[in-house]
Amino acid sequence: MTAFYGGHFQQFIERARARDELVVQPRMGFGALSQMRAGLASVAALPCAAIGTITLDSYTRVGDYQSALQCLNSSAPMNGFPIISHPIEAVRGMLAGLYSAEFPIQIRHGTAKPQNVFQRLAALGLDATEGGPVSYCMPYSRLPLAEAVSAWAQSCQVLAGATEHAHIESFGGCLLGQLCPPSLLIAMTLLEALFFRQHGVRSVSLSYAQGTSMEQDFGALQALRELAAQYLDGDHWHVVVYSYMGVFPTSSHGARRLICDSARLTKAAGCERLIVKTIAESRQIPSVEDNLDALRMAAEVAAGDLPTIDAGSAGYYQQTLFEARRLVETVLNLHADIGVALVQAFARGLLDIPYCLHPDNPGRATTRIDDQGALRWGNTGSLPLPRSSGWSVDGPGISSSELFQMLHYTVNRYDQPLH
Repeated sequence: MTAFYGGHFQQFIERARARDELVVQPRMGFGALSQMRAGLASVAALPCAAIGTITLDSYTRVGDYQSALQCLNSSAPMNGFPIISHPIEAVRGMLAGLYSAEFPIQIRHGTAKPQNVFQRLAALGLDATEGGPVSYCMPYSRLPLAEAVSAWAQSCQVLAGATEHAHIESFGGCLLGQLCPPSLLIAMTLLEALFFRQHGVRSVSLSYAQGTSMEQDFGALQALRELAAQYLDGDHWHVVVYSYMGVFPTSSHGARRLICDSARLTKAAGCERLIVKTIAESRQIPSVEDNLDALRMAAEVAAGDLPTIDAGSAGYYQQTLFEARRLVETVLNLHADIGVALVQAFARGLLDIPYCLHPDNPGRATTRIDDQGALRWGNTGSLPLPRSSGWSVDGPGISSSELFQMLHYTVNRYDQPLH
């Protein structure tokens, strides 16, 4: 019998990988204990390899636990689970009989200062969460980057100290992912994973948001896996792909096609886990049934015959590998403390997230979608990349109409009527 490393989360991934089965996961969070338990139980009952998710509410994300408590006391609807405002024994009861090696649960939170959330996870015996010092600061918070870096260092140490096999998924591959060239997404998720390792967390996952081109994404994921094997040698890691993070198709056929393509991409690229969106994404907060339908659909597609990704992906692989490695090495050479290096990199413009309005983001880099539907650098600003990587270094900016068209590129493509 094969022995698998780690806590519930990592072991589940490794067992599914040994079976060559894609792990699917929803984004799900409800305020009431009974609702949250029912949602988790429904996911646990699926016949496919599925991981549970508890997504926290917007009050908890910003540390406003009193408002979350008021919502609970008045039975007001909430957009997530207030893990700190609920009594800890009540949360333990909600998890009892569900959370196990056969059904791990990840806490998704969106918090720039997660110390209290991580302390609660440790107290509950949960071993998996996600985020990062950059990816949950930019663009989700106005908190100064240096403060977020310090908060995340403390939080990693709390979780690593209390949980033997803590697992953190970097959200760095989803930074405004719908308009961010793959090389920056890959560099950011790798740097955050290295940050987690520096602060005691040795089991990590690296994220990547589905973009505007299947061929570019496939090449980029090959580059990500190669770089992860290089930089995280000796650690336990896997790759998680997100169904498209931008404006989602409004038609049922368009949403289904996009979700199915994300499943095909993830499995074809040899990645282990997929965060699945739903066909209701553009209209409402998805119901439990919406999530179950999407999870079943993604699992079935991943288990079926997969298309051959166009050979043009090799060119995207080479370019992404070169650019991502250049970005990572540039940051690592700034300072031995990766948190300090990240702050310095943004201050110097060596990291720059296109269209992110955070005060600590330089805001000079832009992107464009080329004639093949691939995301390319527009202006490279002070990024340590050759001129050939973009249209220009300091050329004209992106007009509002062009930005609007790029934001709607995917929805327009997938919502086209089927013939």
